[in-house]
Amino acid sequence: MKHAKTVVQHLASLQWRTGLIFILAAAIILGTPMPLSSAPISERYIRIEASRYRFTPEQIYISPGERVTIELVATDVKHGLSLDGYSLNLEAEPGQPARATFIATHPGVYRFRCSVACGNLHPFMLGKIQIGANLPLLRGSLLVIIAIVLALFYHPIPQHHNNRALNDLY
Repeated sequence: MKHAKTVVQHLASLQWRTGLIFILAAAIILGTPMPLSSAPISERYIRIEASRYRFTPEQIYISPGERVTIELVATDVKHGLSLDGYSLNLEAEPGQPARATFIATHPGVYRFRCSVACGNLHPFMLGKIQIGANLPLLRGSLLVIIAIVLALFYHPIPQHHNNRALNDLY
């Protein structure tokens, strides 16, 4: 019986050490600063077509630090494009495209929407620009994995207070 107690104590000590390692890993994941782009500024041209309550393309991926020129082309009626997080607002008539340039300085995910009432489904005319990697999503995913591993690793060790009940099991 003395051997069983030392085994339980060793397992508890091992679980405590492993838990500490996982907590330190979570602190490193959360505490690591977001990387800053040191690459030279590159030029990027993006043509966005607006028609029938949708943008084409709906999703755009941009590297941080890029100088981006957006050309908005309206194919049916007057449309607009307003980019959240940046002071970018375009309006284009059919046959008269509009252009604007900005530098993608803030990594993250930003919505763009039609800024001109163009019909009944106008509120649903949305798109998304992702600048750089989606680091908050990556960090959250790593923390969820750590939580799952901790939950699987720390199952309760049965404690039998009655030695007779323990002997009856074997």
